[in-house]
Amino acid sequence: MSFDFHRKLPTPAEIKEQYPLPESVVRIKEQRDRELKDIFTGKDDRFILIIGPCSADHPDPVLDYTGRLAELQNKVGDKIFIVPRIYTNKPRTTGLGYKGMAHQPDPEKKPDMLEGLIAIRKLHIEAVDETGFVCADEMLYPENYRYLSDILSYVAIGARSVENQQHRLTASGMDIPAGMKNPTSGDFSVMLNSVVAAQKGHTFLYRGWEVVTSGNPLAHTILRGAVNKHGQSIPNYHYEDLIRLYNTYTSMELANPAVIVDVNHSNSDKQYMEQIRISKEVLHSRRLNNSLARFIKGLMIESYIEDGCQKIGGGIYGKSITDPCLGWEKTEKLIYDMYKLI
Repeated sequence: MSFDFHRKLPTPAEIKEQYPLPESVVRIKEQRDRELKDIFTGKDDRFILIIGPCSADHPDPVLDYTGRLAELQNKVGDKIFIVPRIYTNKPRTTGLGYKGMAHQPDPEKKPDMLEGLIAIRKLHIEAVDETGFVCADEMLYPENYRYLSDILSYVAIGARSVENQQHRLTASGMDIPAGMKNPTSGDFSVMLNSVVAAQKGHTFLYRGWEVVTSGNPLAHTILRGAVNKHGQSIPNYHYEDLIRLYNTYTSMELANPAVIVDVNHSNSDKQYMEQIRISKEVLHSRRLNNSLARFIKGLMIESYIEDGCQKIGGGIYGKSITDPCLGWEKTEKLIYDMYKLI
């Protein structure tokens, strides 16, 4: 047998009914969503910082980290709009390894999808309730998006998912910003075609329903670097890359042209300390060109409490169990440095 149908999971509506949003969370999300939309539409010139662990692992350090960001937001909020990364689904290049809280709410125990769906919903709700932040997650599985659709305020479509039609069409039904990463090949046209698709309305099959979407004008691009045929990383955050993307983007007459620069992954060759230098270079490019200043809406940074990464079961509080991250002390300094450069 190819599939062992283990158990039928609750629908998103059932999970939402069991774990509803507190009214205070609804109000926070509505306000922050309006502010984030205003940044993407050009009404607000603040700089977006999507920042946090490579993958959420345990609620306590994730909420601790997010609380620290909240204190910083109070100090830099006139220039920087922080959106914490709470990534509960982790794509794996080989399909092996930790796949995120949605699969394993406890990384040291066996997968449990029911407990995982509950855990990720509770974590996102707690983050908003405790810190006043709205958060970002990656849409690795389009059919799972509805479990969090009322709590997320930013969604990223990964480099390996961006060519998939179901991801593109699902993004077309969102009313929040959806970032389309360039594929691992680095092809800008693939990424831009994803934006075109997500900004248009569609009729398609979704979770057993025929659904109709109206299009998402907040769909935009994310540059994350590329990989050549030899498996070597190729950055695409340089001034020339940004100008090329801007010129191509604006020629396509898409709504709300925007790019977020992911300063880790292939842009840094996963050398987490390089995120500091790359972040400052992108800000320098914005200062050199007024068009880029409007076009580059923000950065995406992988950061946690402790520098680097560890194996599952390593036992170090707030240290990534997937890709290496920038530790809190360096993160705090970087954000203050960015504040001065914006």
